[in-house]
Amino acid sequence: MHYQDHTKYSNGYPYPIPMNINTHPSSASTRWSTGLCHCCDDPANCLVTCFCPCVTFGQIAEIVNKGSISCAQSGAVYGLLLGFTAGLSCLYSCFYRSRLRGQYDLEEAPCVDCLVHFFCEQCALCQEYRELKNRGFDMGIGWQANMDRQSRGITAPPTVAGGMSR
Repeated sequence: MHYQDHTKYSNGYPYPIPMNINTHPSSASTRWSTGLCHCCDDPANCLVTCFCPCVTFGQIAEIVNKGSISCAQSGAVYGLLLGFTAGLSCLYSCFYRSRLRGQYDLEEAPCVDCLVHFFCEQCALCQEYRELKNRGFDMGIGWQANMDRQSRGITAPPTVAGGMSR
């Protein structure tokens, strides 16, 4: 006997797929606003992250945590973990990258979060910082001040189009 059913379900496959399973995660995710290695987009943050990644991580963590943990607390924990072993700090920061991606439905690119942080820790932190900055957060003022600005209708710092001209 030969059974062949050419019926295609609405998902395009010859078998049903439960609705709670996302078969194409990259098609439903948003791209990052900048690439992993676009550190030249914000050279000041790049320098800070290279020499003191605790500061950048603390700023990211405060925004991702929506102010429940301060920049100083998160940065201190990251610094302690970095002091013990870089692997622990990479795991800690990887957790925040995953949370950030979840909050903004960002694609897991260029590879899984833990590998990005293990092999390119500073680049990953810079990318996450730029992502939040590009979404209107002033990274230097923290969560509460950003929320205060947003409640007053100021969503992003004003940008100057260019120099003066006649």
